[in-house]
Amino acid sequence: MTAATRYVAAERALRTAAPHELLDVVRRVLAELYGAQSVELLMADYGLTVLQPVAVPPHTVEPVSVHTTVAGRAFGAQEPVVESAPGGRRRVHLPVSVRGDRLGVLSVTLPEGGAEDLLGELRDIAQVLGHEVIVAERDTDVYLQARRKDRLTLAAEMQWQLLPGRSCSGPEYDLGAQLEPAYAIFGDNFDWSATADRLTLYVTNGMGEGIEASLLTNLAINALRNARRAGLAIDDQAALADQAVYGHYRGRCHLSVLMIDFDLATGRAKVVDAGSPRLLRLRGGTVERVAFEAQLPLGMFEETDYKAQDFRAEPGDRLVFVSDGVYAVAGPKGEAYGDMALTRAIQATRLLPAAEVPRAILRELTGYRGGSVAGDDALVVCLDWHGR
Repeated sequence: MTAATRYVAAERALRTAAPHELLDVVRRVLAELYGAQSVELLMADYGLTVLQPVAVPPHTVEPVSVHTTVAGRAFGAQEPVVESAPGGRRRVHLPVSVRGDRLGVLSVTLPEGGAEDLLGELRDIAQVLGHEVIVAERDTDVYLQARRKDRLTLAAEMQWQLLPGRSCSGPEYDLGAQLEPAYAIFGDNFDWSATADRLTLYVTNGMGEGIEASLLTNLAINALRNARRAGLAIDDQAALADQAVYGHYRGRCHLSVLMIDFDLATGRAKVVDAGSPRLLRLRGGTVERVAFEAQLPLGMFEETDYKAQDFRAEPGDRLVFVSDGVYAVAGPKGEAYGDMALTRAIQATRLLPAAEVPRAILRELTGYRGGSVAGDDALVVCLDWHGR
C-alpha cells in the first residue's frame, strides 16, 4: 500500500468516525496501516502546563508535563520528536494542531526501525485528527474534559467557550494568547478573525469578578462580533457594542477594549483604544510602548462617539498586548510590575515563537508576584507580523 493510499484510508476513517470515537478509530487505523503497538492522544490543559491523556472518566492515566518531557518538547517545538522505547521500538510524538492552534500531541509506538521514514505520513494524519477534534467538540465533551486538570469555575467555563483558540497562524502573522488564572478567570478576553484581506483583533480587560464579569464580557464580545459580521468599520463596531453594554447596564458596568483592524497586504491598521489594555512593540531589538488616544470604555456613557487612529506594523515586528492584571500586578514589596519589567520579559522571550510567548511572560509574572494569590485576571496576546 502506498503512502497516498494509507493517508486516504486514514482520513476517510477519521472523517466518518463518531465524535467520541476518534481516539479508538485512530488507534485501529495506525495499528492496521503502520503496525502501531500503542497510540495515545494528549490534550493541552487550559493552563498550558500539562498534556492530559484522553481517557474515559474517571481519568486514571497520569498527565505529562509540557516542560520536561519528550511529548512536551514536540508540543512546544511543533515538530515530530522520536525517542527509543523498550524492545527496540520507537515512540513518535506528533503535534496535533489546526492552523496554528496547538491542541495537543499524538504519541505512537512503532515496531523497530522505519519510524523516521513515516514521520511525514504520521504528521499529516495527526493534522487530520486535529481538524476532526475541533469539529467533534460541537457534539461531545470528551476532548474538553481531557483538557482540564482541575475543575473550572463557571465564569472560566463561560470565558473559555467564548475564545477563538489560543494560537493562530497565517502567511502574514502568527498569534498566541493565554489567560491566567486559567481555571478561575473572570472577564479578560481576546478575540480575532481573519479574511483574505484583513485581521481583526480585540483585547479586552474585564470589569468585576466571577459570573458578573463573565456576563459583561460575553455581551460586549458578541456585540462586537455582531457588528463586525455586519461588515461595519472598527469605530462603528465599538459604537454599537458601547450601545449594547450601556443599554443593559445603564453605566453601572463598562468594559475596556483595544481593537485593531489590520490590512494584511500593507500592515496598515485602524485602532480604537477604549480603555486600559496596553501594547508594547519589539522592533529591531528595541521594546517601546505604543500609546494611542485613550477613549472611553464601552458602556460607560450613552452614545459615545469613537474615532479610529492609524497604525502600521512592519515586517519583523512583535506586538505584545497585556491587560492591567499584568502591568499593574504588585510584587511582595508593593511595586507594580510595570513597563520596565514587561520590557525585560519581552526581550527575554524574543527567540520564542508567538504561541509560546504569553505563557512564558505569565510564568515570569507569577514569579514576580511571589507566593501571593492573583487578585485579577492576567492576559497576554503576542502577534508576530511577517507581512506579505
